[in-house]
Amino acid sequence: MLESKISASLMCANLLTIEKDVRELEAAGVDYMHIDIMDGLFVPNIMLNNLFIEAVRSITKLPFDIHLMVMNPETKLDWFDIREGDFVSIHYESTSNVLGSLQLIEEKGAKAAVALSPATPIEILSYLLKNLSMVNIMAVNPGFAGRTMVPMTLQKLTDTRKFLDERGYHHISIEVDGNVSPENAPLMRQAGADVFVGGSSGLFCKDTSINTNVELFRKLIL
Repeated sequence: MLESKISASLMCANLLTIEKDVRELEAAGVDYMHIDIMDGLFVPNIMLNNLFIEAVRSITKLPFDIHLMVMNPETKLDWFDIREGDFVSIHYESTSNVLGSLQLIEEKGAKAAVALSPATPIEILSYLLKNLSMVNIMAVNPGFAGRTMVPMTLQKLTDTRKFLDERGYHHISIEVDGNVSPENAPLMRQAGADVFVGGSSGLFCKDTSINTNVELFRKLIL
C-alpha cells in the first residue's frame, strides 16, 4: 500500500481568513492543498476559481490537488496556474475527450488524475492507465461538502486497488474525496486509499484546531 497523504480541502476553510488557515495547514504538515473548481453545470454549485488558485499560490509552496468539476475541462485547463508536482483531476463523466484532457495535464508537467462519481464503474480506467498518476474515488455525489458517504465506497476502493495492482499499476494513487471523517478514514485506508481529502468532517471541525485535527487524521490513516 502506498504511503498515506493528506489533501486539505480549501473550500471548507474559512475564506475570510484563508491565509491563516493555509499557514496552519502548512505548519501541521499536510501534503497538498485540495482546490475544488465547480462551474454550476457539471455540478449544481459554483466554487473557487483561477483567481483563488493564484492567491493561494502566493502564500504557499505546497503542491496543489486541483479537482475540476467542470464541463469540458480540456477547454479550460489554460485558465489555471497548473505547475509541476500538482495533481489535476478531471471527471470521466464531464467530457467526451477524457484521454485528451489527461494528456494536456501531462503536457503542463502536472500529474494527471481522473475522478469517478459514485455510480461510475472502475472498468472505464482500462484504456487510461498509462496516462494516470491517481484515481479520485468520490465517496459522495460531487458538488457540496457535508454529505454522507455512499455505502458502496469502501468496496469500490478495494476493487480499484485490486484493478490497478492486477494490471501492474501499483504506483497509481487512490484518492478518496467526500465524508472523510475520523470514523470513515481508517476504513477507507484499509480498503486501499492513500490520498485523503480532509474537509468539513475531517480537518475543519469547528470545535478543534486545524493542527489537532491533522495530528488525529495522520494517526488514523497510517
